[in-house]
Amino acid sequence: MNSHYKSFFDLDGKTAIVTGAVGILGQGFCKGLAEFGANVAVVDLDEGRCAAFAEELERDYNRPAAGFACDVSDPESVSNMVDRVGERFGAINILHNNAASKSADLDAFFATTEKYSLHEWRKIMSVNVDGMFLVAQAVGAQMQKQGTGGSIIQTSSIYGLVSSDKRIYEGSFYLGRQISNPAVYSTSKAAVVGLTRYLAANWGDAGIRVNALVPAGVESGQNETFKSRYSARVPLARMAKPDEMVGALVYLASDASSYVTGHCLVVDGGLSAW
Repeated sequence: MNSHYKSFFDLDGKTAIVTGAVGILGQGFCKGLAEFGANVAVVDLDEGRCAAFAEELERDYNRPAAGFACDVSDPESVSNMVDRVGERFGAINILHNNAASKSADLDAFFATTEKYSLHEWRKIMSVNVDGMFLVAQAVGAQMQKQGTGGSIIQTSSIYGLVSSDKRIYEGSFYLGRQISNPAVYSTSKAAVVGLTRYLAANWGDAGIRVNALVPAGVESGQNETFKSRYSARVPLARMAKPDEMVGALVYLASDASSYVTGHCLVVDGGLSAW
């Protein structure tokens, strides 16, 4: 028997851009794409960190990689990044539109809805929504110019589909500070879903697939109170590990999902099932 299904996941020779590439999830996403054969453009705010991580990818996976600085909320910065990636790798085949902001001012970011400042709201939206649009716009235009189609994956959140349960956050801390889920985060991640479906419907005739990866509850430094309360809401009875998002990304990036577009692939341990 000659099976060819394994080859559906092969990304050999394809170039993938990953924004937010040196973040908690971003590094795992880059590693997964490289392991399956992709050339990886590591994109984030700090070019030095991007370049160092790209060197690590090349060493560990023997695939071409390069780092690029980009402020996704700045159209000129986005355009420059896409041009540089094209000059380095040629055609762009995959975009993982993954960058998001939670603000350096955590007191402002975690403020209550009643006291949330419009300035903070717009600052987060400039990355989580404007940035998502600007990068998709630039890469989608390049993919159409190439005439080769492509796959765009946009990171949303389970809180873009369902509301958070505020009871989980009572006595919950992340890296030593009280946390909550602010309205701006849920609203921005819901916008990602709307943008994904719009682009999928409008770019399908160009062979460009656009899907949303929807993670939930990734363990990354929360205290035991949060982890236990969150896990009690999940059918699998635990939080996710960062690596558990990577398989979903590789599927959406590869030909294994060649007839999938406009879809939200939810990786939530069953949280949204009840």
